[in-house]
Amino acid sequence: MNHERGVNVGDENVNHSIQDLISKKFKKKRAGFSFERLVPILLFITALISVLTTIGIVLTLIFETITFFTRVSIVEFLTAKKWFPFSETHGSYGILPLVTGTLKVTGIAILVAVPIGIASAIYLSEYATEKTKKIIKPILEVLAGIPTIVYGYFALTFVTPILRNVMPGLEIFNALSPGIVIGIMIIPMIASLSEDAMSSVPNSIREGALGLGSTKFEVAFKVVLPSALSGIIASIVLAVSRAIGETMIVTVAGGSTPTLTWDVTRSIQTMTAYIVQVSQGDVGYGTTVYYSIYAVGMTLFLFTLIMNFIAQFVSRRFREEY
Repeated sequence: MNHERGVNVGDENVNHSIQDLISKKFKKKRAGFSFERLVPILLFITALISVLTTIGIVLTLIFETITFFTRVSIVEFLTAKKWFPFSETHGSYGILPLVTGTLKVTGIAILVAVPIGIASAIYLSEYATEKTKKIIKPILEVLAGIPTIVYGYFALTFVTPILRNVMPGLEIFNALSPGIVIGIMIIPMIASLSEDAMSSVPNSIREGALGLGSTKFEVAFKVVLPSALSGIIASIVLAVSRAIGETMIVTVAGGSTPTLTWDVTRSIQTMTAYIVQVSQGDVGYGTTVYYSIYAVGMTLFLFTLIMNFIAQFVSRRFREEY
């Protein structure tokens, strides 16, 4: 009798423990199911915030630019050759001097960054050992982490005096010095992205070229480089976009003289430098000069947008599938 009671009690304990396990598992499953349903919603909200922020920025630029063009003719803005918004009478709002200054600095930067960046990428991809790559690549990428204001004062206090010793006619504020320093700043972007593109080329292609009698130099420049062309061109276009949008280097070392000239030894003003100048608080809200920064900002936005579209087109057009 006691034995039967013990068995019954044991069965009840087993049943209770099984029920508890089932109950706990069901609750955990419900909690997990709720979490799984919650995560996509949170991710969607995060993505939506990013999209709405972008739309808000674009709409702000558009509306304020329209306000500017109700006061200044768009024909004058696009064709006039003088930019004197602070004139006591009627200011001149021709964007060409600012565009010229921006393109001068960007052109110099690309002439500096492209050869050095691609050469660095070829060395890291084709010649450097793994140990060497682990040392050099992080050092290269440190350049991308230096604040641009530091680059600006480096251009003004170090690069410009050196250049003036070589070129006595060079002004203190000029296009050459910030162009060179911006080129140094964007080297890591070109080198890192190009090296990634070259490293993605299969080793079988290299081995096949070497087996046919090609030298390592020929493999690097005649096989690997063309195979990674889409990634390299995309990195260059993105670097151009970065150079066009650079602010502090040209503000510190480039000057504030908007002139329609291609002379790199003279003081300039870029679109970003002008926006900084007006944004310092000396211009009243609602004035024509105030709204001009949105028109300049929209022009700058269109430049960078076109660069990004070109990068995407090139990447898709010349992409190699392995």
